Amino acid sequence: MYYEPITRNRANDIVHLWNQEIGDEFPLRKELLIQNSYEDTNVLAAGSCLAVDESGNLIGFIITKKYQEAIDVGFNSEIGWIQVLLVKTENRNRGIGTELLRRAEDALEKSGAKKIILGKDVWHYFPGIPDHYVQVKQWFVSRNYHFDGREYDLLTETPVLQIPEVKGARFSLLNNKNDQDLLLDFLHRCFPGRWEYEAIKYFEMGGDGREFVILKNDVQVIGFCRINDHLSHQIAQNIYWSPLFTDGLGGMGPLGIDAAERGKGYGLALVQAGIAYLSRRGLKHFIIDWTQLIDFYKKVGAHPWKSYATYFKSLENEKVAGVR
Repeated sequence: MYYEPITRNRANDIVHLWNQEIGDEFPLRKELLIQNSYEDTNVLAAGSCLAVDESGNLIGFIITKKYQEAIDVGFNSEIGWIQVLLVKTENRNRGIGTELLRRAEDALEKSGAKKIILGKDVWHYFPGIPDHYVQVKQWFVSRNYHFDGREYDLLTETPVLQIPEVKGARFSLLNNKNDQDLLLDFLHRCFPGRWEYEAIKYFEMGGDGREFVILKNDVQVIGFCRINDHLSHQIAQNIYWSPLFTDGLGGMGPLGIDAAERGKGYGLALVQAGIAYLSRRGLKHFIIDWTQLIDFYKKVGAHPWKSYATYFKSLENEKVAGVR
């Protein structure tokens, strides 16, 4: 058994192994793998590798990330992510996962990371470990990873047929360069960080605005909601697992309202507007990903669909304790 770098000529092997192990719940498409794990410049090559048996068959892999782009939206340079770690079932309990994790952690530490988060990376697959993977959670806990809460993907199949009307503002799809600039200004002002980064990348990659519902008053954008479907040029987080829905899937999120404009009913109306635009595209199933706001989204008929346990590891604490 040996280890080798992750290269594109192994993409089909990765997809096959993934779907063999967890594809019933999280079906991976090659185009999603390419988007999230090959084309993302934040992949840390030194901490990402494949485990291959003596016959050349892929039996495990790990993908590690650290933010490396020039876009300054406030990502913490001391954070590293493990995007995915997977070992073929019949090859487990042989130290393969431990060796893959060791290589990832060493590379992250050398890159300046002081904290490692499981999932939640830019262009992530999961916001944590799927909560029912009990043995996986225990495995990471035994390696000094600490539980940090739960996140949920929610599903609603309650359509909204009309775009809601609200006092003092109006909803629309983003459809011109001026609105694009207003949206980016709004995100920089109200939601700097990941949401701003994702919007910048969306336009950099040729997005035309059909994926953004915006709420505007007479002067500026005061709210937004990202919506996604099978025609979106990016495979966004809330439609990752759309192969599970044979009649199509729409996704919503992130979404947010300017703090100065909250308390006016805009938030719920924004969710309803997002569902309405997706419903007009003929969709009947809608996922809201990576959220803890279960009670809020119940108002549009949403309920937990998938849940994830979040974990982190502090490399600094381990140094102080003499572990590393």
